[in-house]
Amino acid sequence: CQLPDFSVLVSRQVATVVNVRVFRAKTDESAETVEAPPKKRSLQPPRESGLGSGFVVSPNGVILTNRHVVAGAEKIFVRFIDKRELPARVVGVDPLTDVAVLKIEAQNLPTATLGDSAQLEVGQWVLAIGAPLGLERTATQGIISALGRTLPNDSYVPFIQTDVPINPGNSGGPLFD
Repeated sequence: CQLPDFSVLVSRQVATVVNVRVFRAKTDESAETVEAPPKKRSLQPPRESGLGSGFVVSPNGVILTNRHVVAGAEKIFVRFIDKRELPARVVGVDPLTDVAVLKIEAQNLPTATLGDSAQLEVGQWVLAIGAPLGLERTATQGIISALGRTLPNDSYVPFIQTDVPINPGNSGGPLFD
């Protein structure tokens, strides 16, 4: 059995994967003392509080990521492999599938080639590409472990289960076959 060579797939798709940086508000809750009057709660400037991955699905700036990556964000920026960084806004979320749709103002972006998940088979080789923790892109490989998985105590959503190692910060990145 010959193992697959993913180098061509990586070179074709890596530019479609983005790093997602999220800033959330930080509140300063100072302790009160008997000698001093209570301090008012003041908002500090947003601080970076999340990193994830995403991928471009439309040349006009539509990006998919995980909802949990951008939940509660005040500011979102996406960074491309060429180091360009653009502000993004959330235009849709689906909590059930943990998907978020982002939009950036850009044109002619490279887009990920979307497949048909109905064509997947258990045991098939797959590749995850991510932008973990703001670092350069990584690629990890594995196989489809199961199809049509559901989460405990949840409505039926046919998730794909894989044994692909996912690096911290890869949440929201694509899975390619």
